[in-house]
Amino acid sequence: MTAIASLAMFNFDCADPGALAEFYHEVLGMPITHREGDYAMIGDGVTNIGFGRVEGYRPPNWPDEDAPKRYHLDLYADDLEEAEARCVKLGASRPDFQPGGERWRVLLDPAGHPFCVCPRPAS
Repeated sequence: MTAIASLAMFNFDCADPGALAEFYHEVLGMPITHREGDYAMIGDGVTNIGFGRVEGYRPPNWPDEDAPKRYHLDLYADDLEEAEARCVKLGASRPDFQPGGERWRVLLDPAGHPFCVCPRPAS
């Protein structure tokens, strides 16, 4: 089977991206590779973790199973159009709100969890 995409990174929604990046930098020993007001990222060259500001962010109320978890996957694909079409055929949907314009696609998995499909960077 040919994979549709590969994992690019894991993203956490949060109130303070810089502080959360600093926390995970200390915990995991990964360097902070990007930091600006609304977004920060750590990575070791293989694994990347992003932290994005969400206005009005409320953390999950552990162990309340009804509280939403706030994270999403970013996936790399060689062909954005083909990856979107294949994911939709498998049960994903494309919401109207697309914050990346044509640079990446936000899709919803069959359970409604958002994930992003991004063009694979040139190697």
